[in-house]
Amino acid sequence: MTEILKGKPVADMIKADMTKKIEAFRAKGIAPKIAVVRLGEDPSDISYEKAILKVSASLNIDSEVFNIPRESTTEELLALMDKLNNDTKIHGILVFRPLPKQIDAERVVNFINPDKDIDCMNPINLEAIFEGKKDSFEPATPRAAVEILGRTGYDYQGKNVAIINRSMVVGKPLAMMLLNENATVTICHSKTKDLKAVCKNADVVFTALGRAKMLDKSYFNEDSIVIDVGVSMDKEGKISGDADYDALVDYVAKITPVPGGVGSITTTILLNQVLKAVEKQNK
Repeated sequence: MTEILKGKPVADMIKADMTKKIEAFRAKGIAPKIAVVRLGEDPSDISYEKAILKVSASLNIDSEVFNIPRESTTEELLALMDKLNNDTKIHGILVFRPLPKQIDAERVVNFINPDKDIDCMNPINLEAIFEGKKDSFEPATPRAAVEILGRTGYDYQGKNVAIINRSMVVGKPLAMMLLNENATVTICHSKTKDLKAVCKNADVVFTALGRAKMLDKSYFNEDSIVIDVGVSMDKEGKISGDADYDALVDYVAKITPVPGGVGSITTTILLNQVLKAVEKQNK
């Protein structure tokens, strides 16, 4: 019988820990606050923004949205970020990406205050992950992927793990997080030879391809654990993960659903980073 790894119970566990910290901060006169920077009216950005505002309100974390035109220049965005960097009432800054083509993304990621960089854009914070520093900020999606299995008591130490993604957004930071858990990690990509064999030999497979239902039974065995980070539309227009969930749900040992899996934890993880930012700024 396949164990379904749903995100909500994990998010609730994290929120319970967060609530205690928030109460302690507010007792000291500190009101945790996130600033959300959005350029334009992209529907996916607005959807994520609504989720952030809803969860932050439920946790008693203050929030403020800074919406500027999609046509804004790099200098205009940096001017806003300079204001947020120096506002002592704002603890965490989230800039929605991808940025418009006219924006110099490299300048933006290097400009954000590392102590407020809750989405881990700044290379200083990415470097901290690679160095294994435990108090560093972490990208929300990879951390959510680790937590959805780890919070069940699963021990990654000594396990063979395959990651099908090599981006700086998911694959590479995820690999570093798992190495810090003493897992043996293989990163897979479009040039990987015999991907099916790599996946079958892994204890846990993390996938973030964005290719609906690509991974069927031939990629796994009955002991496989599948953590599906991919999100795309299938042929019927329904949201789907990379794994063929219906084909695998009574075959593999454990699997995350899409939706309702990793994605349902990311907003909570992001807001948990705001609390980490409060701690950094009030040492």
